[in-house]
Formats: sequence, C-alpha cells, structure tokens
Amino acid sequence: MPEKLFAGLTYNQAVQKYSHTVAGVCVMRIQNYADAEDCYQNVFMKLFAQSPQFSDEDHLKAWLIRVAINECKLFLRDNRRMIPLDSLKGRAIQFSEDSGDMSWALLKTPQKYRDVLYLYYIEQYRVKEIAEILKLNENTVKTRLKRGREALKKIYGGD
Repeated sequence: MPEKLFAGLTYNQAVQKYSHTVAGVCVMRIQNYADAEDCYQNVFMKLFAQSPQFSDEDHLKAWLIRVAINECKLFLRDNRRMIPLDSLKGRAIQFSEDSGDMSWALLKTPQKYRDVLYLYYIEQYRVKEIAEILKLNENTVKTRLKRGREALKKIYGGD
C-alpha cells in the first residue's frame, strides 16, 4: 500500500516540519502544556484520518493552524473549569522574562490579540494570510495587531 502524501510530504515529514508550529498555536491558546499536547495530537490524528488534499505546503500549514485553533476552542469549551496559568505561580512552568523569547509576554495578552501576534511575529504570516486562517477581515487583523502591540508595550513596561 503506498504511503499517504500531504503536499508532497509523508505523514512523518509533515509532523516533523510543522510540529513546532502546531505546538506553538496550542500552547498559546490553551496555556497548559499537558492539555496543549492533547490538542496537538488531535490535530495530527485528524491530518492522518482525513487525508485532505493540499495544493502546496503553505496550504498544509494553514490547514494545520486552523485545525489547531479549532481543536483548542473545542477543548476550552468542553473544559471551562480550567485554572488560569497565572494563578499557579511557582507551581507551573514559567517563561523567563529575561530571555529574547516573547512567549511569556504573549501569554499575558488577551486571546484575540495573542492569535494575531503569534501568527504575525512567530509564524511570520502576512496580514492577508492571517485573515484567511482566522476567517477575519484584513482590517480586523490590522486593528488587533495594533492593539496587541500596545498591550505588549504595557507588559514590557515601556516603548
């Protein structure tokens, strides 16, 4: 039986190539590593089970991000009694504020800004692509980027 291909990649190649992207989306949305891992696994299980056709690797990556966002929304809806990460100070995994990594600051921004900021700065998507992935108007994405940057400035404590 021939191996399934996803935009020219085998399943294992697709998992290796986009693992970091999907994991990042899940952690930013769920804010809990164990639960984010569950969502991460569900995304790749759906890829394997559904075997959708992709025109290219960009289409595959966008599909994985969209499915990751939907998986996280579903998880959060079904698990409303979650404890926020901030309330577990000292007991949860902490991001270092001294590192060049901005993950710790992104986790402190409101969800609607976090998604846009993550896709723009970490995954380096353009505004138009973010609008397509999140199913938003381009102007909405621009507004959320602007407001998200303002929120990050407050978190960083300056300009």
